[in-house]
Amino acid sequence: MIAIIDYGAGNLFSVKNVLDFIGAESCITAKAEELAKADGLILPGVGAFPDAMKRLTATGLVPVIREQAQKKPLLGICLGMQMLFEKGHEFETCDGLGLIPGDVRLIEAAGLKIPHMGWNDLTVLNPCELVADVKEGDYVYFVHSYRADTADENISCYTVYGEHIPALVHRGMVYGAQFHPEKSGAVGIQMLRNFARLCQ
Repeated sequence: MIAIIDYGAGNLFSVKNVLDFIGAESCITAKAEELAKADGLILPGVGAFPDAMKRLTATGLVPVIREQAQKKPLLGICLGMQMLFEKGHEFETCDGLGLIPGDVRLIEAAGLKIPHMGWNDLTVLNPCELVADVKEGDYVYFVHSYRADTADENISCYTVYGEHIPALVHRGMVYGAQFHPEKSGAVGIQMLRNFARLCQ
């Protein structure tokens, strides 16, 4: 069972639809006991970093997520990935979950449109379980204005949009996709399959 964390700031149903499609059992929940019972967690997210962290904090789930991330796979998607880091700097400096070292900062892509929106290719830096069966140069779908600033050792794949942007991060059992795997066609579906396999 994969628990999709509901804190009022996530693209929940598109993620669940893909999990249903690949035959991975899942539920959408804001209950701590269901997160504790689940075999894996997904933290989706849309919107602004401080607003999302305030919403997540209001649920009382922050300590639960931190604890469970030491015991089972956790995948953050888009803003959910950014919230895995120590701090965000969108509108104001705000603490994140602190599961991966680093900050989240505005993309510095001189002359390019922000937000970064569209399909970009992946370069594999440090392979992890989620990129099994994913080929160098495969395309995935991004919609974001901020990017993780973290050490290379935490970056599984990156893309280039004016600068190197971490696309998939990984530390221990914690994974984060800056792109939307649920909107990235066969490549994204394969990554979610790989994540579901980790949760078995």
